[in-house]
Amino acid sequence: MEHSLNEIFSAKNELVKKGQIVEATQKYFAENAKTFDFDGTATVNKQEMLNKMEGFANAIETVNGITLHNASIVDNVSFAEFTFDFKMKDGSDVLWHEILRSVWQNGQIVEEQYFKS
Repeated sequence: MEHSLNEIFSAKNELVKKGQIVEATQKYFAENAKTFDFDGTATVNKQEMLNKMEGFANAIETVNGITLHNASIVDNVSFAEFTFDFKMKDGSDVLWHEILRSVWQNGQIVEEQYFKS
């Protein structure tokens, strides 16, 4: 069972590394979680984020790779550096090098921001 924030954060990262982004959102986002994307897209609650992640996940043809490069936690804020490599159903390729900044409260994410690097 996950107890510490470090264990919870690590478990979330494991889901993301497996491409289980919808499941990670479902399990680790608080109902009132807000997100802010590098392109200006924002969500104001868990359901909006789930809808966004489900739409994105359903558009993926092939996961070529998801790599976690670095991860750290300071107090209730975590940072994770990922590279995402996807082949999309529309034939396009997505290659993102991204940093996720998450604010945690009671073992759940209440705010997450995405930085393209």
